Amino acid sequence: MLLIRGGRVYTGIQGIGGQETGCQGVGGQDTGSQGADCQETGDTGTFLDILIKDSKISKIGIAGSITAVHDMEIIDATGLIVAPGLVDMHVHFREPGFEYKEDILTGAAAAAVGGVTTCCCMPNTSPVADNTEIVESIVNKAKQAPIAVLPIGAVTVGQQGKELTDFASLKSAGVVALSDDGVPVDSDEVMREALQQANSNEVLIISHCEPEEIMVARDVRIAAETGTRVHIAHVSTADAVDTIRKARKAGINVSAETCPHYFTLTESAVAKKGTLARMSPPLRTKKDVEAIINALCDGTIDVIATDHAPHSAEEKALPFDEAPNGIIGLETSLALALTFLYHSGKLSIDEIIKLMSTQPAEILKIEAGNLNEGGAADIVIFDPEEEWTVDPSLFKSKARNTPFGGMKLRGKVKYTISKGKIVYSE
Repeated sequence: MLLIRGGRVYTGIQGIGGQETGCQGVGGQDTGSQGADCQETGDTGTFLDILIKDSKISKIGIAGSITAVHDMEIIDATGLIVAPGLVDMHVHFREPGFEYKEDILTGAAAAAVGGVTTCCCMPNTSPVADNTEIVESIVNKAKQAPIAVLPIGAVTVGQQGKELTDFASLKSAGVVALSDDGVPVDSDEVMREALQQANSNEVLIISHCEPEEIMVARDVRIAAETGTRVHIAHVSTADAVDTIRKARKAGINVSAETCPHYFTLTESAVAKKGTLARMSPPLRTKKDVEAIINALCDGTIDVIATDHAPHSAEEKALPFDEAPNGIIGLETSLALALTFLYHSGKLSIDEIIKLMSTQPAEILKIEAGNLNEGGAADIVIFDPEEEWTVDPSLFKSKARNTPFGGMKLRGKVKYTISKGKIVYSE
């Protein structure tokens, strides 16, 4: 048994940021957000003890109410935040085919360091995860991982944008969503049929929109015409945010994610960091960064995901135009959110947990993102105040391609618990 004692607990069940504050977002915009710029009204954590037994939460009680016994492991969480393990619905673990960049086990180890207890792997592997054999191989390998690693299947065969995969078979094999991430589904007709079939099979389509503004508008239109839902990956521009915001107000079933680099960096980082700041979508302007933050504050964007995209040092050493897109992010995502959103007064801790755990789990319809008696003991414990400097040489990931090396961040994961076991402790 494991006892977490005296931490400030956020269950992910209560209303998050529950008071209408009308707070001012970035650039002075009135976002009408739920708790933005108002940590005190948004933070609803309670000082509690949590008892874990056999991978489940056995009991939750007021701090000091659960008595320790002689064989019980105890974590003193005084001064720390206890929350549902993070759910990252957009990662690239590169297996099969590109294990020199990352594999399922090293990616999972990196996730554990960052407080992530559930990762969803994109299908742009080699071979592409477009059939049950590949998906089942990922599922089987994931059984060895310290956290939950869930596969996402391809929308089209070979991610070629022409012939749809067998959605029903892929879902039966274990996929939690479908995406051709890395490339867009260019054909309107193919995307329309994909959304309709996904709706029939009750599985989510995650859309890589490129060019972003045009394809977001296209996907929103098709979702409206067909009465289906769509999730927009890695949103990075003010125009895309505006389209999604209007769609949601019109009742269209669209959800969206962004990534830490889109609310922390502008395109000016390329001059300093070179290929370490090369990604797709690319870094944008200050105006776009402000729009992304406002969208997180007012609920237009539902999820913060990493788009963890490992590459070898040799690949990132190529000339800028030849180097591959992407950066890693699992070991820095929570700290970046705390530093740039919580400590800047934009979001409460409750709201950050919602964006990084509760809501992605709800969108994917998986059992994660909350803490309750009888539920899975997937938990992150972190110090929201501890300062540390990002040192890529210490990463658990095989890759080092981050633009955040040397940056001082505020907020540090102290423990990650997956299925009742401590899989990371500082």
